Amino acid sequence: MEMMVSGAKLRCGGDTHPGRVRSNNEDRFYCDPDRGIFLVIDGVGGQAAGEKAAGIALNMICNRLERQTGTASERVREAIALANNEIFRLAAGNPEWDGMACVLTVLLVEDGSAVAGHVGDTRLYEIRAGRIRKITHDHSPIGEREDSNDISEIEAMRHPRRNEVYRDVGSEEHTPDDPGFIEIASFDFEPDSALLLCSDGLSDQVTSVEILGAVERNAGNPQGAAAELIDAANRAGGKDNVSIVIVEGSEFAAQTPNAPPPETAETRFTGRWPMALYGFGAGILLLAASQWHFGFLDTARPAPAPAGPRMLTVGGSSDAQFRTIQDALAQARAGDTVELLAGEYREQVRLREGVKLASRVPYAAMIGAPPASPGPPIAIIAENLKSGGIFGVRILATPDMPIATGILLTDADIEIDDSEIAGATIGIEIRGAGSPRIRANNIHDSLAEGIRISGAATPWLSHNEIARNGRAARARRPGILVMNPARPALIGNIFTDNGADAFVIPSDMDGAPILKYNFFIKPSAGRRP
Repeated sequence: MEMMVSGAKLRCGGDTHPGRVRSNNEDRFYCDPDRGIFLVIDGVGGQAAGEKAAGIALNMICNRLERQTGTASERVREAIALANNEIFRLAAGNPEWDGMACVLTVLLVEDGSAVAGHVGDTRLYEIRAGRIRKITHDHSPIGEREDSNDISEIEAMRHPRRNEVYRDVGSEEHTPDDPGFIEIASFDFEPDSALLLCSDGLSDQVTSVEILGAVERNAGNPQGAAAELIDAANRAGGKDNVSIVIVEGSEFAAQTPNAPPPETAETRFTGRWPMALYGFGAGILLLAASQWHFGFLDTARPAPAPAGPRMLTVGGSSDAQFRTIQDALAQARAGDTVELLAGEYREQVRLREGVKLASRVPYAAMIGAPPASPGPPIAIIAENLKSGGIFGVRILATPDMPIATGILLTDADIEIDDSEIAGATIGIEIRGAGSPRIRANNIHDSLAEGIRISGAATPWLSHNEIARNGRAARARRPGILVMNPARPALIGNIFTDNGADAFVIPSDMDGAPILKYNFFIKPSAGRRP
């Protein structure tokens, strides 16, 4: 598809597919190169509700953008806000649509300039001169960690919480200029560049390098590039609906050399240079063998290399080295990782200095306090530790396995990442003077507080989900309770539907940064005791 937009020739293509797992498609895409309007929308809400939300958004946004009144940025903001409020209104009046919403990226191209409006975890990439750049930011805890280089793209793609978002279109009313709602990006659309919009069905399955290669290989044929990328997403698992829109500038095809096809197992180890290297390596081995045979090499054995970090596996399968976590920890030394295979571990865990405790598959290893543990049942204890951490484990309290405290930290500077603590009386309790780093965890449905902080602790809490805590207690409790003289830093956390306030802090602690740099869903925000 090729048309003119205010004197600039644009070539575009787009496609959508339900994927290999889902039977319905909640995605929508739209290409109008004549007016310079392009959209990718991903419905939220399941079955008909998600499809309905995406359809409403598509109609409302196109209708507004086609009326060329106001600046491009104003039009984009108003279009998304109109769609948001219409989805919210219809969901309120139709029980079968309760909870419907969508995430989306809108692109408006005019006179060599582009304006993007973005909410959620759909994406907009720029491809130019052999490079790919992500223009939008994912409004999700895992997306933020990827954008800040805290985790790699591959780690984000594989993360179990990668699909959680803290912004959407339709769950509550908004005005066009509400802070923390619409992300706007304005930039020059260079004629030798291409822009790609996609749903997370692509970005969760196909890396940015693979996206770059497909678009460059199909330069001049954006419809072919979209088809190749959808095939790639489905070959990688096709776990979600996938939608793609590609917009090429007038000089993109002429400036872009065709990229080589993706490297495969068949091509990786063949060809001119690999074979030359093989020959060189074979020669070196032959020379070494002859020298050894004729006694030219020094026969003294080198000193053994110092032992490095080890991986100690725990589980019930035959390839595990240990049956219990504590047996592995008893043999572990600083720098080692105790890796848990999938399964349930009914034992109280006491961490050791410098040792990492990690589930091989995030959330697949579940830890619970043993039924006959002395004193209040605590799943994991860390005391007087300067390093080490907990990664990807799940702590789940049940009626037959109650837990007073999921994780108890006392004077501990460890990390807790990507873990789930559910149903304990207190999810995480931090005591003493430590500075632990609590990142990207899901702490929910605690009977009292999700996190309780006391003493002189100065923990760093970032990108955690603090949800539905303190609702079961006689006196409703907050998501996070901070007691003097503790002074935590809270960045990018999501507070959802906790029993009392999202957080409670001491009267002499400044709560403004917490309100500014965190996200509150159904909140009564925070208060001081």
